[in-house]
Amino acid sequence: MSLAPFDHQPRTRLIYGNGTLARVGELASGLGGTRALVVSDPGIVKAGYVTRAVSFLIDASAVQHGVCQRENPSTEDVAACVAVAREFKADIIIGLGGGSSMDTAKGCNFILTNGGRIQDYWGVGKATKPMLPIIAIPTTSGTGSECQSFALISDAVTHVKMACGDPKAAAKVAILDSELTVSQPHRVTVCTGMDALTHALETAVTNKRNAFSSLYSREGFRLCHSGFSQQNMIRKTREARGMMQPRCRAW
Repeated sequence: MSLAPFDHQPRTRLIYGNGTLARVGELASGLGGTRALVVSDPGIVKAGYVTRAVSFLIDASAVQHGVCQRENPSTEDVAACVAVAREFKADIIIGLGGGSSMDTAKGCNFILTNGGRIQDYWGVGKATKPMLPIIAIPTTSGTGSECQSFALISDAVTHVKMACGDPKAAAKVAILDSELTVSQPHRVTVCTGMDALTHALETAVTNKRNAFSSLYSREGFRLCHSGFSQQNMIRKTREARGMMQPRCRAW
C-alpha cells in the first residue's frame, strides 16, 4: 500500500509487565496526584484488586474509591462518581477494571473539570478546560479503553449510548499487568478475547488505515491469535494473557 499521510501523536504512556500494578503509587505521584479516586466495579473489589491498588497508593496519596455498578456505564454511574470525586476533592483518577470502570472514570473527569452534564460532551472535542490525569488499569483485554480518548456512556432515561471523546480525556498512563486478568471467568476471557481480535481486524481493514497503523494491526493480530488459543487451553497462563494486552498499542 502507498504511504498515506498521517499524524501519530501518542497520548498515553504504556507500562506492560507482570506485577506492574505495584508502580501505581509512584506513577500517581509523578503526575502530581495527592488525592486519588479509584473507580472500579463490584467484581474487581471482590477479587481484591482494589485493595491491592490502594495498598500501593496509600504512601503516595490519600485514596477514595467509587464503584461502577453496570457492565455498560450510565449517566447515573457517572453522576455518582462525580459526587464522590467532588466530596473527596480528587486530583487524580484511576480507572481499575473493564471498559465500564475506565469509561466511568473518563465521564467523571469531563464533568468534574468542565462542568455540565455528560450529554454536553457527546461528540468530539467538547471539553474546553484542562482535565485531571487518569491512570487506566485494565483487568480484561477486550475494550482497549485504556488507550483511547472516548467514553461510551448510556443515557439512563433514553438508553442511547453516547460516545464522548476528547484528546484531554485519554489516560496519561496505562498499566498493563496480565496478573490482573487471571481471575476472569472463562466466558469473559473468551468474549474479551474475541473483542481484541476484532479490534485488530478493524484497524487492518478500515479505509483510514495507513502504513504506520498497519504495523500495529498485523502485530496485534499475531499476538492475539497466538495468545487467545493458549489462554483458553491453559486458563492461568500469564504469558498468553499478556499477549492479549499489547495489541492495545494498535489504537
